[in-house]
Parts: sequence; C-alpha cells; structure tokens
Amino acid sequence: MSSLSLSPLRFSPQEIAEVVGLYASNPEYCRAAGEYDPERIPADRVEADLREEADTEGCEVLLARDEQGRIVGLVCLLDRHPTDGHPWIGLLLVQGNLQRRGLGRRLAGLVEERFRHEGRDGLRLAVLENTPTSLAFWTSLGWKEIDRRRDRQYGRPCIVMHKQLA
Repeated sequence: MSSLSLSPLRFSPQEIAEVVGLYASNPEYCRAAGEYDPERIPADRVEADLREEADTEGCEVLLARDEQGRIVGLVCLLDRHPTDGHPWIGLLLVQGNLQRRGLGRRLAGLVEERFRHEGRDGLRLAVLENTPTSLAFWTSLGWKEIDRRRDRQYGRPCIVMHKQLA
C-alpha cells in the first residue's frame, strides 16, 4: 500500500489549482454543501476561503499527498472547538477518481493517530444530513452520532459525530 503524507497548504498557484481540481472531482459534495458550483469553481474564492480557514486560530488546512507528491486529498482540522473543547475534522475530501480505495479511511486514521499521540481522548466532526454516503463512511469507521444541529457557518442541517480515541 502506498504511503500518504499530510503537509500544510502553502497557497502556491499550483496547489490552489490542484485543490480546485479536487473540489471539481467531488461534484456531489459541492452540490450538497452548496458552497461551490461544481461546473465553475472559482480559484480565487477557494483560495480566499482556505486562507480564512488557515488564518483562524487553531485551524490547519492540510494536503494529503501520495508517494509521487500528487495531491490526493484535503483535510481541515480545528485543534479545539470553542463550544466543546474537542478537536474537530472540519473537512476530509478525497480525489473523486480515487474514492473507494481506502484513502479516506487512511486519512482519517492519520488524523486520529495524530490527536491520540497528542493525548486527546476524542475527536468530532459534522456530516451534512444530505450526504448519506458520508454518514455511512464515518459510521463504518466507528464514529457515533451524538447530536443533530445546524452548522455555525451556513446553517445547514448536520449530524455531529464523535469518536473516542483513548
């Protein structure tokens, strides 16, 4: 099995173009989230949105790369949620043509291991209610639903999930 690495998004034009391609390869997610039209994803808006995310205290935007250095995924992490104090996965996105090959599972495992290594006992995320395949994915990895509420940024109906790490 090939190796995966996580590294901070550096916002080079090349990386932004690859991230736009990553979003474009996930049209169902784009439609469900409602943030970008999958047919016309503006690179300047993606860059601005990710810069805002990366500039938020305790947030990281990480690129997942394969052993050839190609971007195969994107992960946004929050070290400590302002409401519950837990670390959160804000987004985990895998290149569309590489889905169903275990990459998402491996990325989630890297994130879990990182927070476990930091001594954190639990990790959370929110799944959009209109993405049943995402809910099935996270449930298959042992995540449990703990709440239903609207997301803070856009007011979309979400399922809050938790995974015990310790």
